[in-house]
Amino acid sequence: MMLKLWKWYQNCLSFHPLKTQVISSGVLWGVGDIAAQYITHSNARKRLQLSDTDADFKVNWKRVAITSTFGFAFVGPVGHFWYEGLDKFIKLKLHLQPKSARFVAAKVAMDGLIFGPLDLLVFFTYMGFSTGKNSVQVKEGLKRDFLPALALEGGVWPIVQIANFRYVPVRYQLLYVNVFCLLDSAFLSWVEQQKDAAWKQWFTSFTSFKEGGGQGRL
Repeated sequence: MMLKLWKWYQNCLSFHPLKTQVISSGVLWGVGDIAAQYITHSNARKRLQLSDTDADFKVNWKRVAITSTFGFAFVGPVGHFWYEGLDKFIKLKLHLQPKSARFVAAKVAMDGLIFGPLDLLVFFTYMGFSTGKNSVQVKEGLKRDFLPALALEGGVWPIVQIANFRYVPVRYQLLYVNVFCLLDSAFLSWVEQQKDAAWKQWFTSFTSFKEGGGQGRL
């Protein structure tokens, strides 16, 4: 069964690479959001000590649709062209030997410095406006969510991408990323649902302290 599914995916990727990545990204991000909702629900049930009958898990399908749309509209198409373009840029412009340490390091650095922050910025902005928030509320949400997510993802994605750029053929690097995007979408959805959690407030208070310190020296 899995072998047939893999061959079917390979065939789709060969004839319709962009469409395949767009559809798979939307599906995986939707599944990831359902996982995030379940994790948040389970944590709340344990914290409030609710019984199973009092706290049945119900999927917020509107939120799933919103998150899936992000996968369809941004992660799929932008990710497709990003990873293809990144590989060509490193080879043709920087003239680095494929699979070499410098080649992999350059890819990881550019991915982490450019695509990673952009992905987070677009995600939290999109989720804010899609759930009915105004520009002021979206800005506050970015202040609350962006740095914690960037810091936590910054410790994981470089390791994921080192393995990707070193061992995975370019043809399948997008699939590799999409599989991890299943976990990533669950994580980002979970972060967004955490609202003003104490661990987030540490980041915002730290940045506020730095800004206050900077103003004090003027």
